[in-house]
Amino acid sequence: MKAVLSREEGGWQVSETLSLTIEKMMETVFLALMATTFGVLVALPLGFLGARNLMTRNRMGTFVYYGVRTGLNVLRSIEPLIMAILFVVWVGIGPFAGVLALGLHSVAALGKLFSEQIECIDPGPVEAITAVGARPLQVVFFGVLPQVILPFLALSFYRWDINVRMSTIIGFVGGGGIGFLLQQWINLLKYNEAGTALLAIAIVVITLDTLSAKIRARVQ
Repeated sequence: MKAVLSREEGGWQVSETLSLTIEKMMETVFLALMATTFGVLVALPLGFLGARNLMTRNRMGTFVYYGVRTGLNVLRSIEPLIMAILFVVWVGIGPFAGVLALGLHSVAALGKLFSEQIECIDPGPVEAITAVGARPLQVVFFGVLPQVILPFLALSFYRWDINVRMSTIIGFVGGGGIGFLLQQWINLLKYNEAGTALLAIAIVVITLDTLSAKIRARVQ
């Protein structure tokens, strides 16, 4: 209770611990949001380039397909925690390192998911548009995108939910957010404050998980 409320003149007020926890929790949520946004923007074109049904129609497209899929697989094989350590050494301790680590891992994960979603589309509209002489970009915009836009949105919201949870762990190695604060309190044996941070993490994760599930149910 002491970590949440403090007794001052005029009655009970929010403690400095709770204020700091809320501030860092908001930083964690927006860190994950920025990483997810970056991941979606980069993964979207890579998803089309890594789709077998769109790219393996000629030799050059096949080469690009295998190059993109290999790159995505290599990035996915590196844990975000390892990426965070490397970026902390490169750009220093703080949220920017966390955004870079989560963003890069999001590119790899979403790129693979997007490409697999494209590979599952109905080929009929694509063949019809191609038969009337449509260019590749027109095929993508009018034959592919309408079939995958809702699944893409659902996957993006799900990735944001994952990134919020990952950002807590990344904070332990200097990636910013609530994780960095939690590590400091644990090292200083401030267990009341650490408990407040853990409670805030649980509340935010449960809330975002519920929200993400509802949004995905609506758009799918």
